[in-house]
Amino acid sequence: MTAFSRNLDAIAATPKSGNERFTVGSAELPATLLQFWRWSCSDLLGNAMRGVLAEYIVGLALDCVSGQGRMEWDAADLLTASGVRVEVKSAAYLQSWRQERLSPIRFGIQPTVGWDAQTNTIAAERKRQADIYVFSVFKHIDQATADPLKLEQWDFYVMSTTQLDAAVGDQKTIGLASLLRHKPIQCSFSEIQDAVDTVLGG
Repeated sequence: MTAFSRNLDAIAATPKSGNERFTVGSAELPATLLQFWRWSCSDLLGNAMRGVLAEYIVGLALDCVSGQGRMEWDAADLLTASGVRVEVKSAAYLQSWRQERLSPIRFGIQPTVGWDAQTNTIAAERKRQADIYVFSVFKHIDQATADPLKLEQWDFYVMSTTQLDAAVGDQKTIGLASLLRHKPIQCSFSEIQDAVDTVLGG
């Protein structure tokens, strides 16, 4: 491993506190990283940030996000302590923009050519990279009381990649009704770990 790749690993693996300041040369600006996070990441109903939030929520349930930073573009969203690769997909009826109707629940499930962040290599085979899929639905439909931090406003559906592959082949997307026909395990936040263990045969 080169010094350059070791440095990249350190940058990715070390979480920030939020107290870090922007600087110009040796001068500190009054702006902090926390202020940037507030500016850029507060819209939790938007598609992009809700997806990242869903990854974190599932990671909390599986105890695999503490003390480490998120690795952008890694082959799987989460890696558990036992080495299980987890893909988290998110969808919601509500959006952060004005809606005439509730959004349909649909997930992207296309096979990919995975990139391994640790080795900086791209897999030769196009496939679904994770061992487990956790489909995360922000189910709340009242904009006035919607709060993605209230975990009772979410439903989760757990399915092994083997089962998903057998059910849908190379299909690129799947709606909630179609997903339910293939019998994933539906669970609450506190039941995610048990559902993953059941799907893995543990």
